[in-house]
Amino acid sequence: MEIVLSAVLSELTTRSINFFINRISKPTTVDVEDHLHRILHRAQVIVDEAMGRRITNHAMLKQLDMIRDAMHRGYYMLDMFKCQSLDKGEPKDQALGDLSSMVIDMKEALIFLARYPLLYRQPYRMHLLLENCMFGRQREAELVINFLLHTQLHGAKELEVLPIVGPTEVGKSTLVAHVCKDERVRDHFSKIWFLRDHDFTDDELATFTEGFALKHQDCVNLEKDGRLLIVVDLDRDLNEEAWNKLYLAYKRCVPSSSKMIVVNQSDKITKLGTVEALTLNYMSYEAYWYFFKTLTFGSTDPKMHPRLAYLAMEIARTVKGSLIRASVFACMLRENFDIHFWYKVLTFLRASIQKHVSRCDEVPKINLQDVIYGNVRPYGKFEALAWRSSIPPYHSYVFTCEIGELKTTGAKRKRSMKNEVTVH
Repeated sequence: MEIVLSAVLSELTTRSINFFINRISKPTTVDVEDHLHRILHRAQVIVDEAMGRRITNHAMLKQLDMIRDAMHRGYYMLDMFKCQSLDKGEPKDQALGDLSSMVIDMKEALIFLARYPLLYRQPYRMHLLLENCMFGRQREAELVINFLLHTQLHGAKELEVLPIVGPTEVGKSTLVAHVCKDERVRDHFSKIWFLRDHDFTDDELATFTEGFALKHQDCVNLEKDGRLLIVVDLDRDLNEEAWNKLYLAYKRCVPSSSKMIVVNQSDKITKLGTVEALTLNYMSYEAYWYFFKTLTFGSTDPKMHPRLAYLAMEIARTVKGSLIRASVFACMLRENFDIHFWYKVLTFLRASIQKHVSRCDEVPKINLQDVIYGNVRPYGKFEALAWRSSIPPYHSYVFTCEIGELKTTGAKRKRSMKNEVTVH
C-alpha cells in the first residue's frame, strides 16, 4: 500500500508543480481566478486531512510537503495580485497558475489518507487547528519519533545521539517538546531528562551526573527496561570537554535503547551524532503568509476585507518569518477588525520593535492588548504580556513598554493631553 501511495502522490505532485510553473507566465482570462479558487479549495482538502492524521510513511509525508508548498504558492500569488491591484488601481494583467493537476486522482489519495488513525478531532476552522499544533513540521516530527522508537535487536552498543540544528526561532525546541509529548514516546521511555545551558557549568555538571547515576541505579533495580531519553537543549555553543564528560557518564550507566537529542544553532554538533543530523530551516514566505493570514482572519473571509488583507500582507512582510511574532500580532489583529488599529500595529512594527522573551512561569499581569485598547492605563516603564503559547514549550512573550504624556506647545486652542505608548 505504501509503495502504491508514494507513486500516486509523486506523480500528482510532479505534475501539479510543473503545470503551475509553466502556466504562471501565460496570459489568462477572468475565469482563471475563480477556477484557481476552486482548485485550491479542493487541494486544501488533502492537506487538512493529512494534518489531522498520524502518517508514518516518510515517502508520503515528503510528497505531502511538496503538495502543501505548491498550495501555499497558489494562495500567496492569488492574494499578492489582489493586493497589488488594490494598491495601484491597475487591472490584473498577470497569470495565476492552474493547480488542477494537483487534484488528479484525489479520491485515491483520500482513500489512502483515511487509513491512517486520527490525531485529534478536527476543529471546524483551520485557525483553531494551527493555534494548537506545530505548523509545517509533520514530517520532521515523524523522523524524530522514528529515531526514538527504533531499537536494535540486541540493544544499542552505544548511546545513540540525534543532533537537531537550525537558526534561532526556527522551532527546534518546539519540535522536541511536541515529540516528547507524543504518547508513543512517553510510553517508550521510563524517564525524559532535559538539560539546559546552566547545567553545563563545571559544578552543576559534576553534581548532575553524580546524581543521575545514583537515581538511575535505583531505577534499574526496580525496572530492568528503564530506558531513558536525554534532551540537551543549548542556546550557546557546546563545550566539547563538558560534552565528553556528560556523554561518557551517561554511556556508562544508561540502559540499552536509551536515546539522546542535542539541540543547538551551531552545525558543530552534527559531529556528535551517531545518526544523520536533522536540520530545520525557515519556511518559505508563501507558507508563512498562509499561516499568518489564517491565524489573523480566523473564521472571517479575507475577501470581505480587502484593505485589511493588504495591511495583513504588509505586516507579514515586516515581521519577517518569525512564527512567534506572527502568533502575537495575529491574535492582536483578530481581536480588532478596525483599519485604523491595523495601521497603528503596522506603524509599531516599522518602528523597530524589540521583543523580549520570558521563559519563567511568572508573567506580567498587564496584557498588551489591554494597554492598546485603553482598558488599563499604567505609567512609566512596565512589561506587558503580548502572547502566551498554547503549545509546548508554553513560552510567554513580553514587551517592555513606556507610557509618557504628550506636551502641547504654542497652540492657540487648548488640546487635551493624551497618553503615548512606546513599545521597545
